[in-house]
Amino acid sequence: MSYLAKRITEGRKKSYGMFAKAAAMAGDGRDLIHMELGSPHADTPLPVKQATVDALMAGNVHYSHFQGLPKLRGALADKLRDKNGLDIDAARIVVTNGLTHASFAAIMALVDPGDEVILLEPYYPQHLGKIELAGGRPVFAELDAANRFAIDPARIEAKITPATKMICLVNPCNPTGRVYSRAELEALADIAIRHDLVVVSDEVYEEILFDGARHISIASLPGMAERTVSMFAFTKSFAMDGWRIGYLAAPAAMIEGILKITTNDVTHVNTFIQEGAYAAVTGPADILADLVQDDKVKRDLVVSRLNQMPGVTCDWPEGTIYAFPKIAGLGFSSQEMAETILEKTGVVLEAGSFYGPVGEGHLRVCFGSQSLERISEAMDRLQRFFGSL
Repeated sequence: MSYLAKRITEGRKKSYGMFAKAAAMAGDGRDLIHMELGSPHADTPLPVKQATVDALMAGNVHYSHFQGLPKLRGALADKLRDKNGLDIDAARIVVTNGLTHASFAAIMALVDPGDEVILLEPYYPQHLGKIELAGGRPVFAELDAANRFAIDPARIEAKITPATKMICLVNPCNPTGRVYSRAELEALADIAIRHDLVVVSDEVYEEILFDGARHISIASLPGMAERTVSMFAFTKSFAMDGWRIGYLAAPAAMIEGILKITTNDVTHVNTFIQEGAYAAVTGPADILADLVQDDKVKRDLVVSRLNQMPGVTCDWPEGTIYAFPKIAGLGFSSQEMAETILEKTGVVLEAGSFYGPVGEGHLRVCFGSQSLERISEAMDRLQRFFGSL
């Protein structure tokens, strides 16, 4: 196999994981329960859909502002100030095609060939391809599972070289479900400031918090506003994954470079869908609260059931829609376990090793992707499976 073909194959594995293996079985009539992808089960709230339909029927179907509708960016600036503690105006916000597009634009604009980008491992796999497309090199700071994958400044600082340009942060964290404390974020901010690094911060799960956990935007900490690209989306919080809409907030000096990417790859985000996003960000808070409460009920079911299964232990995620149970003592690799579970039970889970070697010995279970009834069925199947080992 040629080098290019090998990299394409590796990239596909990192992009699709167990979803690709399950898709290959889709035609055999098996009843698969998908808990590998972070796709919300809930429908998009009706007021969001209605605002979008109204805009479409009103003829809002033409080109609009390259950075995003001014009224949407104004509402987002208000939200960032009130919820995230970011003193940012609409001129420093870019509306994007989901958070994936936001991170692509930021990395392509800010990473030059030869630059090194630190990923906290377990890492979000989609960052790898973007860094490599920009000519950069991913560098992995391995966090400690025994310490609940806490941010460890010594492990991060040990990876810094003269070529280091950026640190990628996911908070709340996919796949571990951690919500990083202020002390952890302050330690990371100290490193970024001392070494003059950019932080690209994925905060897509900012609203999905449990048991009193508090999300803090790292850009709100002293000295971080001028070096952080903060990225958000409507994907998870408002069950708008298929809508492909998100946004980023960045220092004024970075916006021009980011817009060079976004205006050349998509021109701007779909016009009438931005009206739906505006309805979401300005709508009643109880819509969001109801969706998060539904996620909590599902989390409680999944984690309590996992901890009853032989050989399985699972910490309680503080946020996100993922549990990250440990199965290391059962004699299988994470990938072998995920494939065996798929074959024997029809439940699709992701291998922890998909998120880097530090994730070995774990599985990632998405509890937000199915109805409560289907989740209960999946847990019954898993209970029988682990009980039979």
